[in-house]
Amino acid sequence: MSLVQTRSDDVSVAVAAELTAVIVAVTHGQPRVLTIDKGQALPSGPFEASHRSLQAGLRSWVETQTRHPLGYVEQLYTFADADRKQGTLGRVVSVSYLGLTREAPAAAGWGAEWQPWYRFFPWEDVRGAGAALTGAVLAGPLHAWAENADDPGVARDRLRRIAINFGLDGQRWNEEFVLQRYETLWEAGLVAEAGTAHAAAPGEAMRHDHRRILATGIARLRAKIKYRPVVFELMPEAFTLLQLQRTVEALGGRLLHKQNFRRLIDQQDLVEDTGEVTTETGGRPAKLFRFRREVLAERQVAGTKLPLVRAV
Repeated sequence: MSLVQTRSDDVSVAVAAELTAVIVAVTHGQPRVLTIDKGQALPSGPFEASHRSLQAGLRSWVETQTRHPLGYVEQLYTFADADRKQGTLGRVVSVSYLGLTREAPAAAGWGAEWQPWYRFFPWEDVRGAGAALTGAVLAGPLHAWAENADDPGVARDRLRRIAINFGLDGQRWNEEFVLQRYETLWEAGLVAEAGTAHAAAPGEAMRHDHRRILATGIARLRAKIKYRPVVFELMPEAFTLLQLQRTVEALGGRLLHKQNFRRLIDQQDLVEDTGEVTTETGGRPAKLFRFRREVLAERQVAGTKLPLVRAV
């Protein structure tokens, strides 16, 4: 579907609406995102006259391209930058959505695949090797970019943003600053999407601004799991508390304090014992729990936290 926008100089510009999906699952403790074109893009397509609504259009495109039916979906953000989609006539405005699901085989026709989201943002996983990327790989080029600014005030501002966004110079790492970190790297010309010859940041590039859209989705989900129990959309019907903790750790990219995590889960009355156990953990039989669906209705107004309690 296209609209026509008339600018003040009476030049008409076609504006097309595109629907883009960030579909997330957690499989074997790994956050994964549903992609097309072998990981180069997110499921997306134009909003057409036949679509009853934006969300209906999104669901149609996702199911066409991946054969994956959608469950929980919420609108994420509208991207309308003039240069967001290169090689197209007119302007393309992208209305993006965040969807949570459980992984199932994707259709092959559109090159649909589930990809680990840390493939695109390896510095966001500070549980292991990713923790060293910021200091060892990114800090040097970022500081060089800041110090090369012509204006001392701009240089100071850049250094301040780098410290805050990347947890450097004594600043605390904030797992929610996913988009700020990516946009800083883009501004510094350190990611391939910036079109520079010195893309020093690791991670796979994506077509157009789809990696920026994915960064927005990751940031939204990392924030949302702290005040609403949406993480259970990603869990099986029955799970152990360790599985729940590992899922939250995987999404946040950081380790949690086991005792504090379980104490807060108990205090918020989020789960109930199924009365069954599993031996699949490899050790002693572990109790299986399920999400109390009543919690959604009880806590929608007040909010519910699945806290990212830092490891000590």
